[in-house]
Amino acid sequence: MKIFKAFISVTITVALIWAMQTKFGDIPPVGAFLNPATGFWQNAESKNTQPSKSLKLKGLLGKVTIQYDENRIPHIFAENDHDLYYAQGYVTAQERLWQMDIQTRSAAGRLSEVVGAKALGVDRYHRHMGMVYGAENTLRGLMKDPAMNVVINAYTEGVNAYINQLSPCNYPIEFKLLNYAPEEWKPINSAFLLKLMSETLSGGSNELAMTNVLNKFGAKVTNDLFPDYPMHEDPIIPVGTKWNFKPLPIPQPPTSFKAQLIAGMKTKDRVEGIGSNNWAISGSKTATGFPILANDPHLDLTYPSIWYQVQLSAPGVNVYGVSLPGAPCVIIGYNQKISWGVTNVDADILDWYQVKFKDSSKNEYWYNNKWNKVTKRVEVIKVRGQKDIIDTVLYTIHGPVVYDNAGIAKGGRENVPVGNALRWVAHDESDEFRTFYLLNRGKNYADYREALKYFSAPAQNFVFASADNDIAITPNGKLPLKYKDQGKFILDGSDPANDWHGFIPFEQNPTVKNPARGFVSSANQSSTDPTYPYYISWQFAPYERGKRINDRLGAMQKATIDSMRFLQTDSYSIRAQDMLPAMLKNLDASKLDDTQLAALKELKKWNKDYSTNSIGASIFNTWSNRFYRLVWNDNFVDEKALLNFPSWDKTEELLIKEPNSVWFDDKRTPVKETATDILNRSFIVALDELTRNHGKLGAGWAWGKVKPFEVRHLASLEGFGSGNFESGGTGSTINALADGHGPSWRMVVQMGPQTKGYGILPGGQSGNPGSFFYDDMLQTWKDGKLKELLFLNSATEKSPRIKTTLTLSK
Repeated sequence: MKIFKAFISVTITVALIWAMQTKFGDIPPVGAFLNPATGFWQNAESKNTQPSKSLKLKGLLGKVTIQYDENRIPHIFAENDHDLYYAQGYVTAQERLWQMDIQTRSAAGRLSEVVGAKALGVDRYHRHMGMVYGAENTLRGLMKDPAMNVVINAYTEGVNAYINQLSPCNYPIEFKLLNYAPEEWKPINSAFLLKLMSETLSGGSNELAMTNVLNKFGAKVTNDLFPDYPMHEDPIIPVGTKWNFKPLPIPQPPTSFKAQLIAGMKTKDRVEGIGSNNWAISGSKTATGFPILANDPHLDLTYPSIWYQVQLSAPGVNVYGVSLPGAPCVIIGYNQKISWGVTNVDADILDWYQVKFKDSSKNEYWYNNKWNKVTKRVEVIKVRGQKDIIDTVLYTIHGPVVYDNAGIAKGGRENVPVGNALRWVAHDESDEFRTFYLLNRGKNYADYREALKYFSAPAQNFVFASADNDIAITPNGKLPLKYKDQGKFILDGSDPANDWHGFIPFEQNPTVKNPARGFVSSANQSSTDPTYPYYISWQFAPYERGKRINDRLGAMQKATIDSMRFLQTDSYSIRAQDMLPAMLKNLDASKLDDTQLAALKELKKWNKDYSTNSIGASIFNTWSNRFYRLVWNDNFVDEKALLNFPSWDKTEELLIKEPNSVWFDDKRTPVKETATDILNRSFIVALDELTRNHGKLGAGWAWGKVKPFEVRHLASLEGFGSGNFESGGTGSTINALADGHGPSWRMVVQMGPQTKGYGILPGGQSGNPGSFFYDDMLQTWKDGKLKELLFLNSATEKSPRIKTTLTLSK
């Protein structure tokens, strides 16, 4: 019996040891994860670090001094470009290595290697949409540029210098949780980040949904519901701006396109509200007499932050701002002479072409009245714990056929049409990093314009201000030369007349310098008024944020940094200003009970501000959303076909100008409804929803409680995010906080003899959840405050804010 018990004990012990070292599904090997020497315990970091440290690193050409301030922001001083970007790569990897790894894996279609088959859908989509193909072409363009060749390779060397000194106990905690090791960084990884940003800002499409609308309702209805210019607009380039150039001949639509508009074709959605704000105000309107520039790009808010703050200084450059972890240079920032920022243009730089294959082999396709050979690219997707997946992606003259059959499309993106080739600017050879390399060193307006020549995708509104008292804005990128509405619907891929006809010359991209009104701004609205000769897109973000910014800036005099800060956190609703009077006018109060009348009273006294404690904001938001859905759901929710919904602008236009429109009639009921009927019904439904979810009318209806908001971990790991917190703003206000999106970096720069910058991230510099610097800036961001940014003029400049010095040498 003793022997048997001993045997059982040994067996259980061996089994337990084996289990502790084995990965089960998503659970890492528990023994390794809990190991005191190598497990997650090693990821704890103290707020207090040693004041100085020196390292010798292979590959450096000289000495690099890195001063860290109280928020662990590195101020890097190098003796040459190579060492500057080597050090940038090194310190960024030190703080954000897992983020850099997982984002480039996502873009490259390699997530399945580390998380298994659950990521196959994402990986196959990214391979099929040509993310690798596009990154290879961008890298080719970068490597042709001697300066950028040095920059990219030096950055890569710096990242690898950090990776090569890591032992498993020092791996970021996500590597331990997912039980894999960091791999060598490659130059193409930086190009992958550009592709990922292009996908986020210009990779959505609604051509399939619009084509379905055209097929279902016909051209007249489609053109009426989806006009090429909205009722309300306040464009980026001021109305009436003269175009001082002779435009190229505008392409004409082919006969097949016109026929499509008459008969219809037999054959990642665009997300409203993913945008940003930026503006620059002239010295004539500021207290100092010099321009002020502001930028707050709205992106997914995550831990770690999408941005990494850094100061970069070497002969010829001294710049401060934010970088993309995994990419060199400062993307948004300032030096002592100029400042710049970006918002998304929302240009139509992605089109779908219907492909006619010769037969089921799909070796040939019909184009330009002849059969052409398909190019096939084999993609090998490694899957953790399974055999490799071999995918063959078909390429036509237009680009990859993302889903060449319904089987591949199953479980994929519903907005991607089957059997269509993708033409996307992000596939082209490019040299975007040179734009930021030159801006980082820019001294004046001429340097700004020169830098913009190199930027391709995603098209951005580049705002500019200088110590010379110039301000400017340019919707800029590689913009295809198209006929009007080309790409609004799926195109016939056999007709060369549907090809892009070149690109709008850089000099003819819309731009304005020092306008008479004294400011420039953008909030993703239309780039121009209808007089601009070229077609950029038929739809942009709603005008509300841009309108509010322009109203406020137009009224400002003697503006200060605080004026800009308050404007960045403004949550007044132009949408409510436009719609609420008509909504209230149509509401029949005589049919409301006491609770509903109390809610109406609350709404009538609302100041149209989406502040955290506003009950009126909750009522209006819920009511307007319910109204919008009741208007359109009966016609545009279709189980058989994805349909694009009309815009808020069109909905408001019908409410105000055509309250008896057929679109207000709910075809699911026997009676004929008008706008009044739908507004009254939706008001009751909205109040019932608020009561059901938040109790009786009262403090529980405050906007901050009704709208949950959290800065989530990049991999949505529970406990690694901020937790829900109350916040103001919504997608249509300047402070556009909604659905996990929001201001990912708030920056204000006061130009002048001594330029000063102010900024804040919604998190921290570190990617390590065990670090004080993981989220040390979040509260300041939540409070709507900015920190003065420490801009050092030399490595030896003294400041009480410097807490640590790291010296690197060869």
